[in-house]
Amino acid sequence: MRIRSLVAALALASGAASAPAPALAQQAGQVNVICSVQAEWCNMIQTVFARTTGIKVNMSLRGSGEALAQLVAERANPKTDLWFGGTGDPHLQAAEQDLTLEYKSPALSQLYPWAQRQAAQSGYRTVGVYSGPLGFGYNTELIARKKMPVPKSWADLLQPVYKGEIQVANPASSGTAYTMIATLVQLMGEEKAFEYMKALHRNIGQYTRSGTAPIKAVARGETTVSISFVHDGPTEAAQGFPVATITPAEGTGAEIGSMSIVKGARNLENAKKLYEWALTAQAQQFGAATRQFQLPSNKAAPVDPRVPDFKRIRLIDYDYAKYGATAERRRLIARWEKEVNSLPR
Repeated sequence: MRIRSLVAALALASGAASAPAPALAQQAGQVNVICSVQAEWCNMIQTVFARTTGIKVNMSLRGSGEALAQLVAERANPKTDLWFGGTGDPHLQAAEQDLTLEYKSPALSQLYPWAQRQAAQSGYRTVGVYSGPLGFGYNTELIARKKMPVPKSWADLLQPVYKGEIQVANPASSGTAYTMIATLVQLMGEEKAFEYMKALHRNIGQYTRSGTAPIKAVARGETTVSISFVHDGPTEAAQGFPVATITPAEGTGAEIGSMSIVKGARNLENAKKLYEWALTAQAQQFGAATRQFQLPSNKAAPVDPRVPDFKRIRLIDYDYAKYGATAERRRLIARWEKEVNSLPR
C-alpha cells in the first residue's frame, strides 16, 4: 500500500473520515513536538494526527540525547510541548530535572506492565510507548564476502577480524549507545564493562551521532556490523537491504521508548490530546505501518510478525530507575569519554 493510501486508511481508523475544514483547523491550533523515532514514523504521526483532529503538528527530529539537551536549554522558556519516542532513560532524566509535567493518563490500564512501571517510576511524568532489545546488525553479503563469522556474543565483537568493521553511536548524543553502556555495566560489573569497552574501541570504525546511523551504514555496505536496537534491522531488510540481526548470548538490555509532556508547554491541551491519541491501539499501528518494528505498549495493538520475539531473547533485569538518573548517566558518559573515546584506534 502506498504511503498516501496508508495515511488515509489509518486516519479513517483513528476516526477521521476526511481532513478537517480550514476553519476547524484554525480553531484547533497547534502542538510543537520533538520526535525521537525514525523520520517516517514521525511524519506519519504528524500527518494523521493533523488530519484526524485539525491540530497542526510542528515536528522536529532529534536523537534522545539531543532532545534532552534541547529541553534543558529551553527550561526558562519552553518551545516544545511534547517529546515522543527515544530511549526511556533520558525521559526519566527529564522527569528528575523537573522538565516534564506530571500527567496520569486514563489509558494506563490498557498498557503492558513495563509501560506502566515506566510511568510510575517517573512520578507519571513519562510513559512507555514501545520497547525494543539491543543487539547486533550485520550485512549478510559483507560477512560472507569477507569470510567473517556472525557475531553471536558480546565477547565475539572483540575478535581481531572485526577491526574497523563495527559502528556504534556516541552515548553523548544517542540513547541507544547509552543503553549499551548501562547494559554492559549491569551485565559485567562496571570495571569489567569499561575494560570490555576499551578493548571494543579498537574494533570500532566510527562512533556516529544517532543511534540508527550504524545499522543504516550496515544496510548500505559502509560497515559490516552495528550495535543497534534489533527492531531497526527488519526496517532495513524491508527496503531490500541485506541486513540480519542477532541478540548476544550473554544477555542484553531493552529500551522502553517513552513519551513526555513538557512542563510549561504553550499548547498544553493539544499536547494532552496527542499524548492520549498516541497511546491508543490504533495510533500504535503506525510504527509497523512505517516499517518500525518495536513492540507497542498498548495490549490491544496488533503485533507485526517482524517485531522481535522477547520470549526468545535473554534479557537482563535492566534497572531503569538507576540508569535513568541524571547523575548516573552523566557519570558513565564522562567516564566513557575519558577512558574509552580518548584512546587511539
